[in-house]
Amino acid sequence: MRIDITPSSQTCGATITGIDLSQPLSDTIIAGIRAAWLEHHVLSFPDQTLSDDDLERFTLYFGPFGDDPFIAPIPGREHVIAIQRDAAETAPLFAENWHTDWSFQEHPPAGTCLFGITIPPSGGDTLFANQHAALDAMPDELRARLNGKQAVHSAKNAYAPEGMYGEKDEGRSMDIRPSEEAKETRLHPIIRNHPETGRPGIFGTVGYIAGIDGMDEGEALPLLMELYAWQTQDQFVYRHKWAPGMLVMWDNRSVLHKATGGYEGHDRLLHRTTIGAYRPS
Repeated sequence: MRIDITPSSQTCGATITGIDLSQPLSDTIIAGIRAAWLEHHVLSFPDQTLSDDDLERFTLYFGPFGDDPFIAPIPGREHVIAIQRDAAETAPLFAENWHTDWSFQEHPPAGTCLFGITIPPSGGDTLFANQHAALDAMPDELRARLNGKQAVHSAKNAYAPEGMYGEKDEGRSMDIRPSEEAKETRLHPIIRNHPETGRPGIFGTVGYIAGIDGMDEGEALPLLMELYAWQTQDQFVYRHKWAPGMLVMWDNRSVLHKATGGYEGHDRLLHRTTIGAYRPS
């Protein structure tokens, strides 16, 4: 078995064909996929027929399962959650703001796998922003103000009881469980080296970043908003278009991502697993 890798013409992303993910993969193939993942940051595998068992097996090739707080798994599973929106749903779009999955954890996940089951005929693209490219192009003056700074990460704005997906969030098909635990904080460097490649990049963005350690809010917020405006520019963004039976995996250490709408009146369902933090062997 060999894999064919076709890079996108955008800032990151590649498509991999010539492989059936419903079958166990050899160590050589897994190593090839990992190398492509680290190089391109976002990989898509079209035309796959996967069960949840297959999705979980594929996830474990790249690390342990990560912990998915605040969203209940689907019935009968511990590590698969449904990213779901019903045709008649009127709640605000889930995950429509730029973010890095679960960056507020002590050991944020290495990656995310998302498998398209019910995909609308149009809309619902996922956007990815390459944070290595954003750092490489960053003006020296802005980088100097960010170097050495620790960001305060928290899920409070999203998953606390008073947050975006909190107790007043109604009419949503996803099983979201807000909690006071969302108010906990963790510190992570704003500029850090990738745990596997060593390449420096920006980690996280406003939303899950609630402040900067050692700076008051009046000073930190303008800097964070300046960073946000820089790191989400179109020149750093890859737009991914979905199709049924497509698996996408992305590197949470390299990219931001966000959902888009445009599929009103259509059901949308994807199953998601999380690749836990990288631990060198």
